[in-house]
Amino acid sequence: MKEITLAKIDEIPTGSGKQFLVEGLPIAVFNVEGRFYAIDDTCTHAEFSLSEGTLEGDVVTCPGHGAQFDLKSGDALTLPAVTGVRTYPVKIEGDLIKIVV
Repeated sequence: MKEITLAKIDEIPTGSGKQFLVEGLPIAVFNVEGRFYAIDDTCTHAEFSLSEGTLEGDVVTCPGHGAQFDLKSGDALTLPAVTGVRTYPVKIEGDLIKIVV
């Protein structure tokens, strides 16, 4: 496992997500009221970018067909998705957002 610096905290406004390519893998990082979560950025139902979805609390809704995922666990919460997404540990060091992959 290794730690990778992705961005500065102020690059991801509260209530939004942003996609990063980490070793060729799209990963979405979300800012939920100052708490940061990282998950695979691809919906397991139809391969839409979850970083472009809407946030409500710790839940992101896929912009494609409305499947919802828990940002803490990666679990799929609603159909049409039945498989969850991978989550990644997030570390904040100073003003930097880092993940462990």
